[in-house]
Amino acid sequence: MNYIINGREPKAVFRFFEEICAIPHPSYHEERVADYLVEFAVSRGLEYYRDELHNVLIKKPATSGMEGRAPILFQGHTDMVCEKNGDVEHDFMKDPLKLFLDGDLLGAQGTTLGGDDGIAVAMMLAMLDGSLPAHPALECLFTVAEEVGLNGAHGFDYSRISARIMVNLDSEDLGVITAGCAGGLRSDLSLSYNTVPVTGDALRVSVTGLAGGHSGVDICTGRANANKLMGRLLAKLCKCVKVNLISLEGGSKDNAIPRECVAILAVSDVEAAKQCLHQEAERIRGELVAEDAGFSVSVGAMNGVKEAICDADSLRAVALLATVDNGVKEMNRNVKGLPEWSRNLGVIRTEENKIDFIFSVRSAMEGRLDASIDELDTLAQAFGCTAKHYSRYPGWDYAPVSPVRDAYLAAYRAVTGKDARVEVIHAGLECGIIYSKAPNMDIISIGPDMKDIHSPNERLDLSSVEVFWKTLVALIEKLS
Repeated sequence: MNYIINGREPKAVFRFFEEICAIPHPSYHEERVADYLVEFAVSRGLEYYRDELHNVLIKKPATSGMEGRAPILFQGHTDMVCEKNGDVEHDFMKDPLKLFLDGDLLGAQGTTLGGDDGIAVAMMLAMLDGSLPAHPALECLFTVAEEVGLNGAHGFDYSRISARIMVNLDSEDLGVITAGCAGGLRSDLSLSYNTVPVTGDALRVSVTGLAGGHSGVDICTGRANANKLMGRLLAKLCKCVKVNLISLEGGSKDNAIPRECVAILAVSDVEAAKQCLHQEAERIRGELVAEDAGFSVSVGAMNGVKEAICDADSLRAVALLATVDNGVKEMNRNVKGLPEWSRNLGVIRTEENKIDFIFSVRSAMEGRLDASIDELDTLAQAFGCTAKHYSRYPGWDYAPVSPVRDAYLAAYRAVTGKDARVEVIHAGLECGIIYSKAPNMDIISIGPDMKDIHSPNERLDLSSVEVFWKTLVALIEKLS
């Protein structure tokens, strides 16, 4: 394999990360990474367990003199969010990621990088491969399907783990310790429709160029949601001309803020439609945050379309898209700047005779999750949709006393000369599920610097990886 990261430490971490990037590993298709992990364990004589979901647990005994120390569980997930720019040809099921270096940053050409959470996998493999000078017994848990509902963590048998100290490696800010997170669920609304022969002219309307991002971490940044902007455009268009939808397609992951959306529709007056859409697009442009400066609306002719969604069902779809709540619904009243309750319309897709609207809902409060279910059920009833709610996961409450948190604060200060911050985040972490299964577990979540995860702009800061590795080594020393 030709590695592009050379002459940098920790060498083993970067080597393992590049090897992982060469293995396709979208959510629900982590079996090839699991094969890689099992082969790694077997070749080194390490104890391992692989379950039917393809979660993998690998254990490494303590080094000499450390046998009496408490074991440590390290944990991360093997799946990645598969997002790409619309003009990029890449098959996440078959193609390796095409990595590039931009100074100190590592990215993938036109796609997500999978640093979330491939860097955790690489860190754990380096530990298991002997890169630590000394350590107690290590238990490394590689879970699957985190990005689609934390499903791997839900399904693992935790009786196989003896450690009661856990370090989750799924955070993206070197100077931050995450000590609590939101719970969440997925919700789908499905709108059935009838078709009629196309009248008028067919158009393809595209919203592109938005920044997107993580639907938890970035939900309060003001970044626009392409699906919701399309709803606004179509609501305005319906007041100008007769509109019959043909299809709606936007986003690809419920937990990513969608960057692009495409509507194919038939209109009664093409020139009036174009003028209306461009005028509304300019109004929108003046309202967007700086990260969304690439926003664009394009309108082009479509040929060969014979059927469209009927008048009544087109109106129902546009009305639902334009009016459903999206973004931050409530801010936390006790933690400044922290969202408490949010909803992200991450995906719209048109299938035969139905349009699916797919949401990621987040809150640390179970009552808010229940309220979102009630709201969407009521909305579904009003618009004649069906509703489904699934992949619910618990939040993780902040622990007033945490020895592992104190140890990491001390390790980070020793390595960097700076103080790390302790935060609670509005995003789902497997920590909540694992804590619900092992409530006496002392847990933190940490990681090196990454930016724009869940988008093709995702970048991993290589210098931060070096600092993070040194801090992990110091943490293990302090826990030992």
